[in-house]
Amino acid sequence: MDAGHRRGGDVVNRATRSPAWRDCALAALVPYVPYLWLLLFFAAPFVLVAVISAGDAAPDATPPIAFTGSGGSYARLVGDPLYIAAYIGSLRIAALSTLLALLIGYPMAYAIARAPESWRAGLLAAVILPFWTPFLIRVYAWTGLLSENGLVNQLLRGTGVAENPGTILGTEWAVCLGIAYAYLPFMVLPLYATLVKLDGALLEAAADLGAPPWRAFLTVTLPLSLPGVAGGCLLVFIPAVGEVIVPDLLGGADTLMIGKVLWDEFFANGDWPAASAVAVAMLVMLVLPVMALQRARGRALERR
Repeated sequence: MDAGHRRGGDVVNRATRSPAWRDCALAALVPYVPYLWLLLFFAAPFVLVAVISAGDAAPDATPPIAFTGSGGSYARLVGDPLYIAAYIGSLRIAALSTLLALLIGYPMAYAIARAPESWRAGLLAAVILPFWTPFLIRVYAWTGLLSENGLVNQLLRGTGVAENPGTILGTEWAVCLGIAYAYLPFMVLPLYATLVKLDGALLEAAADLGAPPWRAFLTVTLPLSLPGVAGGCLLVFIPAVGEVIVPDLLGGADTLMIGKVLWDEFFANGDWPAASAVAVAMLVMLVLPVMALQRARGRALERR
């Protein structure tokens, strides 16, 4: 075989081998794609926000920040009663909203999990269906329901339950109701995923041992569904703490939440360091309990 044929064979072999090398290289890079995503869209923005939070406001500069590293915004968070009241109000409203979503979502998830298998897809689609409408429109629709002459008050007057029922629009209860409605699918879906996997034989065994349905629920179903309860509560509680639209539309002047304060600091006051400090403190406040819960869950799994 002459040199020309050998060179031609080498070219053909390289050409046939190169796609395999590319596939191997791509396969090796695929596990790092999530890390790249987190680096670009979580770590890098968070570092930027943290750097801004350590500066001072400079209204005459563009952007309005002086990178002094003083951390004065964090001192204001601790010393200003407005921020403390906003954090406490956010935690209280988020906790009440999560509890309300749990009380509504658990029976819904349980009913869907116990429904005939052919119905479940349609029932789950009905739960997700509101997401097809823009969030702002869905929340704004509640102003018509909860207003003085809204549908709820007309129903109360029409049925004779109350002649002058007043209105809850502009109160914290309206905000809790709006948040529970807006994030209800986040509660129902994890609960359904847990409840649908429960072994029905356990309930049959409890019934055979003489346990009434309510005791079988409390001793079998409820404990086994706690992972779904924890997941659903986290998915509702975390975004509820920083909610902006719902308290702005359904709350009143006395409804103070940290997301609204952050919005005012950034857009109304142009104080980027203060807004960034509020965001960093809120993130730390939410991440630490989640990490503690994950650690406790890991220990519970190790003991099994």
